Amino acid sequence: MPHVTLEFSQGLDQAHDFQAICEQLFSVLAKHEEFDASALKIRATPVQYYRIGTDPQTFVHATLLLMQGRDEVTRTQLNTIILDVLSAAMPEVGSITVQEVEMNRASYAKRLSG
Repeated sequence: MPHVTLEFSQGLDQAHDFQAICEQLFSVLAKHEEFDASALKIRATPVQYYRIGTDPQTFVHATLLLMQGRDEVTRTQLNTIILDVLSAAMPEVGSITVQEVEMNRASYAKRLSG
């Protein structure tokens, strides 16, 4: 934990290197005092069907999944970091949004191999 999931309008991957964007997000977030880099996960998925209310009709939405317990200032800071990286990488995108979601530590389950 944490996880960052990027959803983006299909076709943006033709003009942008999403692997490089994931690497850049990883690099910036891994340096943050809140995170252990070995637990950080970032992934990106194109969305084929969509309609948004603004033009241009392109978007990136980041969801930041965090374990509960971080204060509002920290959560806001992390959202701003993600927004800044995405905005710098894709200034022409019509809508870039970031949402943080707190996960319940007691009910979160995972398995790691090795």
